[in-house]
Amino acid sequence: MTDTTTAATTTPDTDGGNANADNQTADTTAAPADTQPTDTKAPEPVVPESYEFKMPDGVALDQAAATEFAAIAKELKLDQATAQKVADVGAKMAQRQAEAHATLVESWVEQVKTDKDIGGDKLNENLAVARKALETFGTPELRDVLNSTGLGNHPAVIKAFYKAGMAVSEDRMVTGTPKGGETDPAKKLFPTMT
Repeated sequence: MTDTTTAATTTPDTDGGNANADNQTADTTAAPADTQPTDTKAPEPVVPESYEFKMPDGVALDQAAATEFAAIAKELKLDQATAQKVADVGAKMAQRQAEAHATLVESWVEQVKTDKDIGGDKLNENLAVARKALETFGTPELRDVLNSTGLGNHPAVIKAFYKAGMAVSEDRMVTGTPKGGETDPAKKLFPTMT
């Protein structure tokens, strides 16, 4: 009877000796019931009742944007520190945009100064003509837009106002002296009569 028991526990070598390997694989993939993953959820962030944002030096807090962002931060359940980090990134982006715009406007000023049509030695005179056209045809609102956006320094805008100014510049009286000749009307009509 021992021969039968031994035969039942041995597996024939029909799979190239890999029967034991399959049993081992099955054993290692099955997880014991007592080793389930533990709950590693982060604790809920402390969402403040209201957020207080501090802006970098030289940056004014836009109260409307801060109120809008505070509502979003509360909805996303951001704590004060995380919300401040996001606000800092927003402030840096705004500073970079302002610096880029200032650089662009400065490049326009340089282009106007070196422009072959309106710049150079006659720059101040040509700018006065453009300014006169703006005063004549522009409104205070247009002047405010040109100043606040920097577009008043754009070469194309200055050239347009310069051309308008030249087209409506005050007429000048042309003076001259008549060529020599007879001034008596009778002698002009009847030159052969003496």
